Order: sequence, then C-alpha cells, then structure tokens
Amino acid sequence: MASATDTFQVSGVRCERCVMRLATALEGQPGLEAAHANLMGEVTLTWDDDLTTREALGSVLSSSGFHERQAV
Repeated sequence: MASATDTFQVSGVRCERCVMRLATALEGQPGLEAAHANLMGEVTLTWDDDLTTREALGSVLSSSGFHERQAV
C-alpha cells in the first residue's frame, strides 16, 4: 500500500459550512485515508495510490464547487 499526500489550494471556502460541505463531498471516497481543510482554502489529502489518484480526488472537489487555484 503506497500512500501519497498533497495539499490543494481551492477557491470557494468562506466559512465553516464550506469546510463541512468539503468533508461531505470527500466522505467515503475509495482510497482516501485522511482529509484536512481550513478556512484559507488549503485541503490536505492522503490517499492510497493503488485505489485512487490526485486527479480523481481533485475532480470530486471540482464537482462539489471547490476549484483548485493555479499557482502564481
């Protein structure tokens, strides 16, 4: 089992309700081992590389209204 961890910078996080919406969107995703979000739009995810990918988890975030910010 190979784990990977990455931090996404996402737009759309404005309040605690947004953080809860993020948690609900990610809940039960295959391979997701841990998720931590804050009000600054930083979402740190740890997943099993054998079961999912960064792109798949990013897609879940996007479909829930949280779009990854591009690095400047």
